[in-house]
Amino acid sequence: MFKQMGFCFNADDCIGCSACEIACKNENQTPSGINWRTVKKVSPELFLSVSCNHCDNPECFRVCPHRAFTKRRDGIVEINQNLCDGCQLCVAACPYHAPKFDPESHKVSKCQMCYPRQDTGHLPACVEACTTNALKLVNLGEFNNPNIVRSLPGFPDISITSPSIVFFGQKTRKRYFLSQGRLKT
Repeated sequence: MFKQMGFCFNADDCIGCSACEIACKNENQTPSGINWRTVKKVSPELFLSVSCNHCDNPECFRVCPHRAFTKRRDGIVEINQNLCDGCQLCVAACPYHAPKFDPESHKVSKCQMCYPRQDTGHLPACVEACTTNALKLVNLGEFNNPNIVRSLPGFPDISITSPSIVFFGQKTRKRYFLSQGRLKT
């Protein structure tokens, strides 16, 4: 079985606390204004925690004229900043807005799935910080659950890049109303 590390996100469990976003920023010491992971509210009851999706067919990899992007055997897409000239073609090409341009260094950076942490047996900082376990690290080559879906409302089209993320969709929630002192659905 192949190894493709990726994220599994449970939309029902995300409360929008941004702990994953803060942990990523702290772990990677990204410059001010640059967040590799962001939490977005896409509807009144739906948050998405998104970063680089370490795609099977990454557009950043395809468009980079300097071959600054590589894909590890475990599927993690890396960027070598020494090869980046700041042309920003990857920024424009990524449907998930993962590569971030730093106007001070004139280089692009992005989530690298905390591979130095993973290489020493630790989880990515964002996954470790998720207080509700809405965000998990999985090997998509082995992960199989009948309740997963490939996309959610508010997530960009996956057809070209095949991102390494899966979702547990939102369950229909019952609404209760108080009527004449009694709860009704």
